[in-house]
Amino acid sequence: MTAQQRETDVVVIGSGGAGLTAAILAHDNGARVLVIERSDKVGGTTAVSGGGLWVPMNHYMTDPDSREAALTYCKRLTAGRADDALVETFVDTAHEMARYLEEKTPVRFVPTSMPDYQPELPGGRPQGGRTLDQEFYPRAELGDWASKLRPSPLMFVPLRIEEGMQSMGNPRGLNVQAIVERMQQGLMGSGNALIGRLLKGCLDRGIEIVLETRATRLFSENGAVTGVDAEQGSDVTRINARAVVLASGGFEWNPDLWSRFQPGTLTQQCSPPYNEGDALLMAAELGADLANMNEAWLYPGFAIPGEEHEDRPVSRWVIGERTLPHAIVVNRYGRRFTNEGANYNDMAKSLLAFDPSTYEPRNLPCWSVMDSQYRKSYPIMTIMPRDPDPDWLPKFGSIDALAVGLGIDPAGLAETIERFNGFARNQKDQDFGRGESAYERWLGDPHGPHPCLGTLAEPPFYALPLHLAAAGTKGGPRTNTNGQVLHVRGDIIPGLYAAGNAMAGVSGPGYYGGGGTIGLAMTWGYICGINAAQAAKTGAGAQMAAGS
Repeated sequence: MTAQQRETDVVVIGSGGAGLTAAILAHDNGARVLVIERSDKVGGTTAVSGGGLWVPMNHYMTDPDSREAALTYCKRLTAGRADDALVETFVDTAHEMARYLEEKTPVRFVPTSMPDYQPELPGGRPQGGRTLDQEFYPRAELGDWASKLRPSPLMFVPLRIEEGMQSMGNPRGLNVQAIVERMQQGLMGSGNALIGRLLKGCLDRGIEIVLETRATRLFSENGAVTGVDAEQGSDVTRINARAVVLASGGFEWNPDLWSRFQPGTLTQQCSPPYNEGDALLMAAELGADLANMNEAWLYPGFAIPGEEHEDRPVSRWVIGERTLPHAIVVNRYGRRFTNEGANYNDMAKSLLAFDPSTYEPRNLPCWSVMDSQYRKSYPIMTIMPRDPDPDWLPKFGSIDALAVGLGIDPAGLAETIERFNGFARNQKDQDFGRGESAYERWLGDPHGPHPCLGTLAEPPFYALPLHLAAAGTKGGPRTNTNGQVLHVRGDIIPGLYAAGNAMAGVSGPGYYGGGGTIGLAMTWGYICGINAAQAAKTGAGAQMAAGS
């Protein structure tokens, strides 16, 4: 290997929403910044996401939010598994981050009506407003860098969040002509629009971004981090820096780390396959304290056979197929086991319910069972109502045949459907309260007798297998309110910062609302960028280490 040296003030590891935000803020606060990205594309997990940000008290909210309400809600969902000071810092800073980026960069947000994921809890917002969408962005404005933007395997059509989510329950309401015109104009939406705008902000500032460069080891002097070793093919470059920001994603693609810390077997992902815990391992080598390691951004998923991204199967979110009328989710006993309409992260946790008698998850395998009323009205994955039935969707002439064909208890399934049909006719789910939340109704069919409930009575019947999938993990090095990584002894590790899925998640087990992942990531990127630049200017990291 060839050893090389280079110098900068702040090196940011990772080019997702957290990393690019950190780079912009570090630059704007007087630091020389270098961004290194392991893959050959910019954007990380943010680029393949829906691109929304959950931002309490944001400047687009016409119905005023309050700090007290946001804190009450966030602390309820963290369930005591995140430091209150960190939660308060997020609530106090997220709206500052959003306003700053709009004023100082090409980033442009669009307000949405999406309710919070738990809007009926104290401090939650049934009327929405905390989730911000992205304004569409012309790909051509990135010039040569357009080809270096990570494409999304699922969010490649330029849609608003509300268009995409609500088209599941009302596919005929989607303005196809408008979408065609956006594509003809080269407009990007979702995570690509967000990353495209952040990337343009970096390019406008002359911030250097180096691709295909993998950070492998942090190095330090007198306890303070002073740089990182990075591999480029067979070459190793030692990047000397006054501060390092870890923003390289989670560890969902590292089977060894996943099996050590996560409670269930992961079978599917939708994030870039480079999220193997590089930041976690490097920080751990320096004695970083770890937290929230058993939590992930989970969802019930399905992989259409043959559908791949970056040479790996890609998992789609199963949302409408479990939340809309004429569909239920059952386990192998033929029983419903949760509110199918709950947000994907919380609903997915019910898949992991442990059965002490069999010593395995009680609710895996499971299926979304739908009848022909559903099939005629709503999409199933990529299949629209008028499309032919695909080979990958099991189809049966009766409920009994479906149960026998899939290995589901026939008596249990028949009893469950009879009971649920009674709920649907009376428009009230007496078992799990499906459709009672403003979030669930927001996703539902606005034209039916009930937006979320409908009988399963008309053959043929369909069954979509559901699997445990992840969009990222939530565990990593613990930080303070300045984004500084903490040592297992409680002291800071001078010169080291972490943001996004590379840090111990500030939401604990919870998911605040649409864009909760990216809102947290970019807020901590904002915090890390400011404080890393300050440390670089003052040499605070080295001074603190020398005095410790």
